Amino acid sequence: MAQAKNGDTVKVHYSGKLDTGILFDTSEGSDPLEFNVGSGTLIAGFEDAIVGMAPGESKTVQIPPEKAYGRYREDRVFKIDRKDLPEDIVPAEGMTLEVCASNGVNVPVQITEIEGDTITLDANHPLSEQTLTFEIKLLEIVESGQAEGK
Repeated sequence: MAQAKNGDTVKVHYSGKLDTGILFDTSEGSDPLEFNVGSGTLIAGFEDAIVGMAPGESKTVQIPPEKAYGRYREDRVFKIDRKDLPEDIVPAEGMTLEVCASNGVNVPVQITEIEGDTITLDANHPLSEQTLTFEIKLLEIVESGQAEGK
């Protein structure tokens, strides 16, 4: 039976849990996740786990922060002046915004603190520092000819 490899387009169902057992994401009850293995569109540890799986196979993998959303980095926390926000935004702690990075890519940031006119933004992923556990079931390896036009 065929095994998934880098470059294959696959369909999977998955559930992701934190170390605490809290479910943070799942495809169950919706369409399966379809992606190209090795494309870098998903976290590296998830893509790595698919390699070598055969359709119908299930596995549970633990993915360390380095292969998931990374380590928390202080250099991704910065302060801005309230006047630098668009006028229509009323900032609140916990609010998520998008800022344009120097490379032109929009990056989600979370407001973590508001002190007077100073707003602290955190561009670390909310799941940074987390070891993630995924239950993955490979449903199908989609042939490249079948994937076209979808």
